Amino acid sequence: MKRPTMKDVARAAGVSPMTVSRVISGESAVSPDTTARVEQAVRKLGYQRNDNARNLRSKNLGTSTIGLVVDDLANPFYALMARSVEDEAHRRGYLVLVGSTNDEPRREQEVVAAFCARQVDGLILVPTIGNHGFLKQPMEGGTRVVCVDRPAKGLAVDTVTVDNRAGANRAVTHLLDHGHTRIAYLGDRFGIWTQRERYAGYLEALAARGVTEDPELVRHELRSQPDAAAALAELRALRHPPTALFTSNDLITIGVMDGLGQAEGGLFERIAIVGFDDFPLAERLSPPLTVVSQDPVALGSTAANLLFSRIDGDRSAPRSVILLTRFIVRGSGETRAAGRRPV
Repeated sequence: MKRPTMKDVARAAGVSPMTVSRVISGESAVSPDTTARVEQAVRKLGYQRNDNARNLRSKNLGTSTIGLVVDDLANPFYALMARSVEDEAHRRGYLVLVGSTNDEPRREQEVVAAFCARQVDGLILVPTIGNHGFLKQPMEGGTRVVCVDRPAKGLAVDTVTVDNRAGANRAVTHLLDHGHTRIAYLGDRFGIWTQRERYAGYLEALAARGVTEDPELVRHELRSQPDAAAALAELRALRHPPTALFTSNDLITIGVMDGLGQAEGGLFERIAIVGFDDFPLAERLSPPLTVVSQDPVALGSTAANLLFSRIDGDRSAPRSVILLTRFIVRGSGETRAAGRRPV
């Protein structure tokens, strides 16, 4: 499928290519009505500005750049993944452009559009909760796409994930094995695929032991460390508080640690905690943190290798690669319920 050009947009909007250029560049000399017509034509045609390498694309030489789109680059997990992708790219003489979405579909589309405008040869994407049909047009134009950490809605591409459900099940089963039945779940935005999978693992572990889920012990939509600390305070205030916590990612775990550190009476030593994701210094806490560990370096390198394979000409059917997690017992998840006070 041929990429739409500026002339195509001009023809659809009934204006000159120069006017289209002015609208795309954000110049104020164009009337609001004309601007609206041009923007509507851009959306309808799926036009993406080419900021560089027009001549390279026409000769099928590529630009030796790829784009990496993650949820939050400030998260240590994604920072490690980005470094891994960058290492793989560097070995091949490629440059990596990196952008964050904060799991916002509109921002994701803006970042992807910016990367495609620079004619990246491929994209490694941590998908947001939105639909990803918008990627079909750049893919038809030759941009290769690999999803990592989560699958994308409406898109058949190579995907690299970990077995989130099994990892969460293992964590909660471990807490059940130590006598806990009031186990709280603290999770990120429920629309995120990894969070749904981890919550499903939590429920499956409870059901396998005949423990009924208590909605009072479940907290979703925790997007920051302060959110997690506030959720912990709410759980502590319940009439029948939990005796154990399962935290569904590293930022939530760190937020809970902050909340426990502010509590009186050595609370951290009296409550069992298992977190999903390892992080620096987790083993130096007192007690050290028991975790479900996934490997962001392996995720990044696997996704990068798949992408470069596609760029090099691999046209086989899309693949789904599922990496295993490791359960690391360190101490925080081994506090027994019997004879212990709840939170």
